[in-house]
Amino acid sequence: MLSTHAVDERALRALLGQVRKGKVAIGAAARRLAPHHRVGEFAELDGERAARMGVPEVIYGAGKSPAQIAALVERLAALKQGVLVTRLDAAGGEAAARAAKGRYDPLSRTFQAGNPRKPKGLVCVLAAGTTDIPVAEEAAVTAGFVGAHVARHFDVGVSGLHRLLRRVPELRTADALVVVAGMEGALPSVVGGLVARPVVAVPTSVGYGASQGGMAALHAMLNSCAANVTVVNIDNGFSAGFTAALIARNAR
Repeated sequence: MLSTHAVDERALRALLGQVRKGKVAIGAAARRLAPHHRVGEFAELDGERAARMGVPEVIYGAGKSPAQIAALVERLAALKQGVLVTRLDAAGGEAAARAAKGRYDPLSRTFQAGNPRKPKGLVCVLAAGTTDIPVAEEAAVTAGFVGAHVARHFDVGVSGLHRLLRRVPELRTADALVVVAGMEGALPSVVGGLVARPVVAVPTSVGYGASQGGMAALHAMLNSCAANVTVVNIDNGFSAGFTAALIARNAR
């Protein structure tokens, strides 16, 4: 995942303005607008992602070495784009922080750097239990990066339904919701029946043996009787936050 902020319309206008004023050389501008950017022998950044998607490409950190993460973050920062890295361990987070001025969050396992988009719309992110929070935080961080306001509502699972019900007026102000739950995965269906908004459900791998690493929650969410619930992959807070933020921004 990755792209160049320079071809986002707002950034493109700023870049062309700098070229016109003589503050950026034509050659330097051309390099920033190139559709492809090789990084060593292991990666090629997508220089047109922001133009196609409205959001720069994001680095998936799992499986990459600290050196590879540092090289990718350094190149993205040089291209003057926003940077988001997901699924980072501590070593990868330290490497990213050395490559660009930003923040590593061990809870969501993300690193962010650069200027975020001006937020539009509201995404509410719900976590059924405390153990679901890391996935919920990945969704929340991603939604903020994509460009939505984010409100967090954690530990509101169905075993203590009163905790959820008192938050319903706030949830109904959202443009889209991300609902993260493991165990039996019931929370998205309950939320879907309380709000007239899109609900992006995220099953987590939280649970005992019969939860089968999140398969039980996944199947429950796929079979939700709430028509406004859609489902992403197990533990995939990134896709949920990304999708919900796009919905929220377009709603406004």
